[in-house]
Amino acid sequence: MKRIDIDQVRSYIEEQSPETKIYIGGDSERVLINDQWYADYTLVIVVHINGNNGCKIFGEVQRERDWDPKKNKPRMRLMNEVYKVSDLYLKLYDAIPHDIQVHLDINPSEMHGSSCVVNEAIGYIKGTCNVIPLIKPKAFAASYAADRFKSIAA
Repeated sequence: MKRIDIDQVRSYIEEQSPETKIYIGGDSERVLINDQWYADYTLVIVVHINGNNGCKIFGEVQRERDWDPKKNKPRMRLMNEVYKVSDLYLKLYDAIPHDIQVHLDINPSEMHGSSCVVNEAIGYIKGTCNVIPLIKPKAFAASYAADRFKSIAA
């Protein structure tokens, strides 16, 4: 599967004005292939040109085995998603003078399985990236951009 070319992203962002906003988001989905569970991790970088002139989206989908024992409380898969978003942020941070927001596809409502990692996911991003991530319903780069990217990248 195609990977994000970090140098291409950096070059594109460097050409933009200081008003440009950057959003990094991630999403994951469990898939069953030949009686084995896998997770598709979708990562996106949304470059909101001048903060009001449309956007360009860079993204990738990574497939890995999913070893999460509980389907309704996918702690391992979701934290792996958080680690990947953090890693992407750190690869871009030093070269980007723009604001960068981190968006996580995690729902704080206890009705949803992703609520099992809310505190540790937010804490991990705060600790590694020094930013407070947005979660659902405000995390559009994860909930919409990453989710949609997977369907068009396939």
